[in-house]
Amino acid sequence: MKTYFAFLLTLFVLLAGCATSVTKDISVKAEADPKARFSGYKTYAWLGSARIIEDADGTWEPPKYDADAEVKFLINSKLRDRGMEEVTSNPDLVVAFALGVDMDALKLKEDPKSKIKSLENVPQGALVVILVDAASGYVIWVGEAEAELQKNMDDKIATERLKYAITEMFKRIPSD
Repeated sequence: MKTYFAFLLTLFVLLAGCATSVTKDISVKAEADPKARFSGYKTYAWLGSARIIEDADGTWEPPKYDADAEVKFLINSKLRDRGMEEVTSNPDLVVAFALGVDMDALKLKEDPKSKIKSLENVPQGALVVILVDAASGYVIWVGEAEAELQKNMDDKIATERLKYAITEMFKRIPSD
């Protein structure tokens, strides 16, 4: 499982962007198949999702907050905004996502008083969304987001962070 998550983390590149103070640490990237004509896709179905953390005590995910359900809801919304409809058979696109956490991530942090930098444990979260052409089976688009995990955040902030990441990802789907 560590190998799988390490693979996901290598996909990410930090990008600067507009963000609120709640979302300023979230970096987003997306890659698209240049031959794909996204306007031709009218229907989609879910392949599934993968989750690589269980946070029973609610330190990293608010208690009773279902991040998987929220991600799926937000992706459904973005696909509907593009005029797509979810179907149970014969979709044009297949959609999948994975959420993961690297609890051992390290980052160079500067002490504001002494200006001395030291290596600190800063857990990182990642979200990958994949769109697959159902007819060919080829991946036509991948959206990726990475962020520092926020301790003890509430549902509203968790949703705002996920919404920001997914909105920024879907802005990067080409309009043909």
